Amino acid sequence: MADDAPTGIDNLSTHSETYPPSSEFVQNANARPGLYAEAARDRLAFWKDRALLLSWDTKPTETLDWSNPPFARWFADGKLNACHNAVDRHVATGHGDQVALLAEYEDGSDARYTYAQVKDEVSRMANVLTDLGVATGDRVAIYMPMIPEAVFAMLACARIGAPHSVVFGGFSADALRSRIEDAEATAVITADGQYRRGKAMPLKPAVDEALATGAESVAHVLVVRRTGGDVEWTEGRDVWWHEAREDASTEHEPVVVDAEHPLFILYTSGTTGKPKGIVHTTGGYLTQAAYTHRNVFDLKPSSDVYWCTADIGWVTGHTYVTYGPMVNRATQVIYEGTPDTPHQGRWWEIVQKHGVTIFYSSPTAIRTAMKWGEEIPQKFDLSSLRLLGSVGESINPEAWQWYSRVIGGGRCPIVDTWWQTETGAIMISPLPGVTSTKPGSAQRPLPGISADVLNDAGEPVADGQGGYLVLTEPWPSMLRGIWGDEQRFKDTYWSRFPGMYFAGDGARKDDDGDIWLLGRVDDVMNVSGHRLSTTEIESALVSHDWVAEAAVVGAADETTGQAVVAFVILRGSAADAVAEAGGDEKAAEILRQHVGKEIGPIAKPKKVLLVTELPKTRSGKIMRRLLRDVAENRQVGDTQTLADSSVMDLIQQGLSGTKA
Repeated sequence: MADDAPTGIDNLSTHSETYPPSSEFVQNANARPGLYAEAARDRLAFWKDRALLLSWDTKPTETLDWSNPPFARWFADGKLNACHNAVDRHVATGHGDQVALLAEYEDGSDARYTYAQVKDEVSRMANVLTDLGVATGDRVAIYMPMIPEAVFAMLACARIGAPHSVVFGGFSADALRSRIEDAEATAVITADGQYRRGKAMPLKPAVDEALATGAESVAHVLVVRRTGGDVEWTEGRDVWWHEAREDASTEHEPVVVDAEHPLFILYTSGTTGKPKGIVHTTGGYLTQAAYTHRNVFDLKPSSDVYWCTADIGWVTGHTYVTYGPMVNRATQVIYEGTPDTPHQGRWWEIVQKHGVTIFYSSPTAIRTAMKWGEEIPQKFDLSSLRLLGSVGESINPEAWQWYSRVIGGGRCPIVDTWWQTETGAIMISPLPGVTSTKPGSAQRPLPGISADVLNDAGEPVADGQGGYLVLTEPWPSMLRGIWGDEQRFKDTYWSRFPGMYFAGDGARKDDDGDIWLLGRVDDVMNVSGHRLSTTEIESALVSHDWVAEAAVVGAADETTGQAVVAFVILRGSAADAVAEAGGDEKAAEILRQHVGKEIGPIAKPKKVLLVTELPKTRSGKIMRRLLRDVAENRQVGDTQTLADSSVMDLIQQGLSGTKA
């Protein structure tokens, strides 16, 4: 850990322009300004009331047990079932005919499922799993493409009280095996394959390889037919879903579990060591998932069409695809494919087709759409949209403005959300209808959440200063530990600032006290004793008319400790201007000077490297550690989580004549 907190740059622009909510949102929003005061008066009473958003078999009388920190217990004497809350209760209250899932496939085909149909499919799968010997408390690994059966699989596990461990379908057999072994999963739910960029990609072979080299706890593999490709088959272990489904009953009684019963384990990579199995339980997690989804996205169940573009392999797909929206009886889109297949307007075509009203995606995806050009979304009718969201990393103000203007037509509030796998649900975000938004700022903790920015001594920083983002009080959807490793849980999250959860992110408060995320602490660079945020420099670069996308890393430097190295993708429309300026080397120098003007001389990159692509995971995150390898002339590390591993070859080939 660094000796001093990430303080940013003294003369940094705060992008302090604000956008007040429209009168329509003020009048009709789910959230009310009084939520903040209600939570401040009695935080625990506030959360007890929020728990009433759920259907309980036994209503809790306890709210929080914090007698053994950092191990929290929320609503511990309550009993419920997550799947009942997401599906059955809506059918029971007369909403069985409401569409739950609008499934879009990459080839343009589609499917739709009402809540009554989801209930039947999930019940069938729960019965099949039970017949295969899966019992309450057993762990089930799910390795699936983004298709309805993936959601059914999660809900079927929840229905029988078997914690699921979803493994992203882009991970390797080794990554899958290590997660199965750590959780000691007794079954795997997968598909024969998936479609990606117009091609059928195998999935089950990775399961076969994982089980051939370990994972001996697995007794059965349930396989969904998606591509129809040939697969190896192990008799007695492997079961086709479409065959088992035929004889499975649509009647299944959900298993009632304690509020603290584990709902899922989700593995997240650390900077060192093996992936961490983050444990989330049922009652507290569902409470905060439902509360945040309803208020942050202003969901109106009877009229909205909601679309979160995340894959279920990530926590966003857990909380804001499977659980939060379905507990709130949303009608939502799920999409198997990529945003540029078969064309770069595919997402906006889907928005137009289904009349999507709420759209939640990542800054990387938004910047990519910027790079492709605004003429592409302008081909489609996006007038149905009324609210936009951002998740996964901080969004630079320029991308925020583009998102607002081009996708939202200048009428949609943007909720810039901060949270983590570990937090389980959104923690910091504007509230539509309440908050005047600021481009690039997540702004303030939601009602009921206690967060602060501390300096290295553990003291709250003043407005205008930066430091470490911490959570000062327990929250309902908080992780309950790392699977099988209590000490790592304590050491990783609770040791830096005693009694407080350290998120691992740097942040600063602006002059209004609003929070601006600076990225991971290891993405805050120390250049000649100055703390510089990669996010701030990337924002400065993207503000230049030539730049479509930028990624900044700190590379070891003998003189300054770290040097700023920027990887920049230019807009196609900038070619003539770059040529007039004197070519790539001149363009790189112009961009260096632009950063110096926008932020300050200390922030000017030592090198600006012009590239055609950036290394990204399939969830859209830029793999900055690989760029750091390139910047420091090291052998490039593991690329297995990249959407396209050939990108690194292209970057290295393109930099053979390095531009500085």
